[in-house]
Amino acid sequence: GRTKPYILFIKEQKVVVDELSNLKKNRKVYRQQPNSNIFFLADRTETLSQCKNTLDELKKAHQEMENSEKTKTKK
Repeated sequence: GRTKPYILFIKEQKVVVDELSNLKKNRKVYRQQPNSNIFFLADRTETLSQCKNTLDELKKAHQEMENSEKTKTKK
């Protein structure tokens, strides 16, 4: 489950996006299969765009959480 605070997920995802962005074009990227120790070769560009999307979703979810917290404290 997602017990880690969103901030940590966002930081991790930023690092992943940064690493993928700075990889040389000929470098291989592997993705771990969910719930297993198996890794498969992945397309760098596709993986980077998926990671950017995940980062955006995490930021959005975190922002919504922050906003709902602010709303609760105003009452």
